[in-house]
Amino acid sequence: MCYDIKTQLEAQLARARRNGDEIAVREITEKLVPYTDLPLFHASGFSHPKLLIYTNDSPDYPIVATWGLVPHWVKDKEQLKKLWNQTLNARGETIFEKPSFRTSAKYRRCIIYIDGFYEHHHQNKQSYPFFISRKDNRPMALAGLWSEWVDTSTGEILNSFSIVTTQGNDLLAKIHNNPKLKEPRMPLILPEAWEEKWLQPINDELDIKAINELILPYTEEELSAHPVAKLRGRAYQGNVPEISDSISYPELELEI
Repeated sequence: MCYDIKTQLEAQLARARRNGDEIAVREITEKLVPYTDLPLFHASGFSHPKLLIYTNDSPDYPIVATWGLVPHWVKDKEQLKKLWNQTLNARGETIFEKPSFRTSAKYRRCIIYIDGFYEHHHQNKQSYPFFISRKDNRPMALAGLWSEWVDTSTGEILNSFSIVTTQGNDLLAKIHNNPKLKEPRMPLILPEAWEEKWLQPINDELDIKAINELILPYTEEELSAHPVAKLRGRAYQGNVPEISDSISYPELELEI
């Protein structure tokens, strides 16, 4: 699963900076970022933060979107509230089947750039959060689905997204050991060479097959992980820079 992330402005601008267009970067910073909740040193999907996503419609210039995909068929805000927490993640193996995701899987895929994500390890009825990032400290490109929903009562347009997940690699299998889950999961992290493939249009079954072939665990050799302070309860420090710092739990048996 992926319910907790860290993403700062530089990570969110990673794709825009590739073209070396500083005017576009400045415009994004001035015109879009004020409508986001950045920086997010720790954000829970259940708080539905707003951040930047790069879509298949606009691969080099982002839009502001809220975490928690709202399908186009949602009738009103009452139905939206009932569904919202169920669409933070989209299981990669079934995105072309599930009613909430299949339209977006075919026509509206996106990429979300983050610094890293958090997962909890369970031991003796206690949970210990870990921060997972790339060893080279470069931003992670997460595969996502997005949607544009119109509130018919007000005409308001809401852009929203879901993070696609896949089977956890060996590192996540050690960390993400929640006994309630059938298997460890992790966000679908796209190698740079696969990012454009994720955004390619779908015209036939071969194109769907090509997308499905991208839904694989990211290699654990390129990731690092360390325990961090509590992300829940009274000990939670909030959205502060040091929330992703490494700390030691003397009783923790897991070694990474």
